[in-house]
Amino acid sequence: MSQALILGTGLIGASVGAGLTGRGWHVAGWDPDRAALAEALEMGAVSEVVSDPFGAAGEVDLVVLCGPAAAIIETLERLETDALVTDVAGVKVPVVRAARHLARFVGGHPMAGRESSGPGSASAAMFRGAAWILTEDGAAETDLKVMEETVEELGAFPVRMSAEAHDAAVAAVSHLPQVVASALVDLVASDSTAFSLAAGGFRDVTRIALSEPGWWTDILTENRQPLSELLRRLSAELEEWAERVEAADRMAVAERLESARRARKGLAPPVAAVRVLLEDRPGEIARVGHALAEAEVDVRDLQLRHATRGGGGVLTLSVTPGQEVRLAEALRAEGFRLVD
Repeated sequence: MSQALILGTGLIGASVGAGLTGRGWHVAGWDPDRAALAEALEMGAVSEVVSDPFGAAGEVDLVVLCGPAAAIIETLERLETDALVTDVAGVKVPVVRAARHLARFVGGHPMAGRESSGPGSASAAMFRGAAWILTEDGAAETDLKVMEETVEELGAFPVRMSAEAHDAAVAAVSHLPQVVASALVDLVASDSTAFSLAAGGFRDVTRIALSEPGWWTDILTENRQPLSELLRRLSAELEEWAERVEAADRMAVAERLESARRARKGLAPPVAAVRVLLEDRPGEIARVGHALAEAEVDVRDLQLRHATRGGGGVLTLSVTPGQEVRLAEALRAEGFRLVD
């Protein structure tokens, strides 16, 4: 396969287009937002634009639906093509149902993204190392294999599962955290004094509350059954926490904290963190970059925490264990102070 049509050239659609274009595909694009489509064309995420997406769907090998879930479902219900069709929606049961009339369909969901939206934030590297769910419901084995190869071209690793299993899983690890982050921000924001003191921990926990609300409204309501069940279970869990704290049951609180800590440590890949103090002056990040180049380390993650009232901050660099000493030495050679 070498020709694709991307319907929806926002963050994910433009990233898919950029990734396929970089692998030698000819990618056509369409989006109801003409500005987004023009930006995707300018950045090279698509090679051409089409005015009739339904007509163009019959002239390519692969059609990728990349809009909000409700728009994807509506498009699928109207789509007629012999091409292989896939999508990127974060909910799969209603999408697979809407695609039942298609000759070739494999539902998809890349487990990657950013809080920002639009093609301006897109990247061909968006999916590197990410899981990409492919639904088996009614899909031919040959089409599943084709999609697995395509996903791997984009740098992701394919995971097969049913649409129902997908929706239950992402309700827990994606949709529930989104609701919790939003609820927590709303709760704390009602107290202006407390909100003004919010720092690293609060910002980490609520980062995803910055996500595009229109996109998430579709996802949360389309996956309402498993999500609402989890929200009620979480509510009961929080009520138990309230009772333990109110009773000053130190042992019970410590046990639950330790249980969660052990589980969370099993989730995270092994990394070693180096924390460097940045001053509020030009060139600080460039000097960090020079130290990274000198140390030749494998950076797994980075996070910058600004000082609450301006003026520098702390940059945490996570590297492969065993490389932290070399990085620390390179940073000190650049004149940086490290934070324990």
